[in-house]
Amino acid sequence: MLSNNNKSIIIYFSRADENYAVGNIDKGNTEVIAEYIQELTGADLFKVEPKKPYSKNYKECCDEALEEKNKNARPELKKYLSDISDYSTIYIGSPIYWGTMPMSMFTELEKLDFTGKTIRVFTTHEGSGLGNVVNDVKRICKGATVLDSISIQGSMVNKSKEKIKNWINELNISK
Repeated sequence: MLSNNNKSIIIYFSRADENYAVGNIDKGNTEVIAEYIQELTGADLFKVEPKKPYSKNYKECCDEALEEKNKNARPELKKYLSDISDYSTIYIGSPIYWGTMPMSMFTELEKLDFTGKTIRVFTTHEGSGLGNVVNDVKRICKGATVLDSISIQGSMVNKSKEKIKNWINELNISK
């Protein structure tokens, strides 16, 4: 059954600690963007968190993420979002790890039914843009309409609120 409401949810992965280009951070770049989206839209938030967190060290985190990608792993999560039937719009956000989302995002997204949903993808990066995330989301989230996506350079997240606002409003204008 398709939802007739206009509720939104933001499903995202974000990592703090040692970060490329910005040093040690208390809040991950993708989480900053997710919170901007929440503030601007009133959407609910769901943070994807692997049961075994990535290393706080940037290089070790990269190595762990590459190993997961090479194994096509589906890491166990601390908690799972089991039902998105109450939502019509789903924002999906992550940093770019080796050209796509961290594998824990695959763990979560593959468990959900996206039939009839509208999806908007956002990524944070230091040069990878959207990577393969949009194609991966289209492949995983069958039955959904994936609209325009946005990528924000990680070192610019704290200056990107207006850019996010314009991106959100593009959808509202085109309706």
